[in-house]
Amino acid sequence: MVVLHEHEIRKQKPPFAFLQSQQKRAVFMDGLNQLIEQADFTIVAAVIDKRRLKNAYHRPANPYELALCFCMERAYAFLRDHGQHVHTTHIMVERRGKREDDELELAFRRIRDGANQWGAMPGFQMVFVDKKTNSSGLQIADLTARPIGRHVLDPNQPNRAWEIIEPKLRRSPTGNVAGWGLKVFP
Repeated sequence: MVVLHEHEIRKQKPPFAFLQSQQKRAVFMDGLNQLIEQADFTIVAAVIDKRRLKNAYHRPANPYELALCFCMERAYAFLRDHGQHVHTTHIMVERRGKREDDELELAFRRIRDGANQWGAMPGFQMVFVDKKTNSSGLQIADLTARPIGRHVLDPNQPNRAWEIIEPKLRRSPTGNVAGWGLKVFP
């Protein structure tokens, strides 16, 4: 059971060493792109420019916690728009280490309990999972995160993945992505 990790695919590390063949890589990437393009899902994402954050604030907040808050706010708004905010929603996060996980869980609880633009979001529950977990949602999140970040940090760089991902971002009623499906900070 192979888990799709963007880093291993991009670096052609096992079990993706076969991607060193240009022909096999082209076939694999076309199939993966087609799978993402045809799948029915909506993305809410946050990109934190760490350099700008450090330059803009004397004591910058933890960028991972900022991104969590921005994504939880947008996910909650999406659920609210669909009448689903009263139900339990599991926020899946990859384990990063005991200290980091404990800090993130504390931040999650603060955000969920009201430290956000919406107030309490009691339906959100955090679930920590190992990087090797075969979760389609986590794999899609992993495959889409880097292309989104690359697009924000260098929008002029060719980015075929962004072209596939961009239509999946949550939009305002008028079609805007900024602040709805994609929060960029600062």
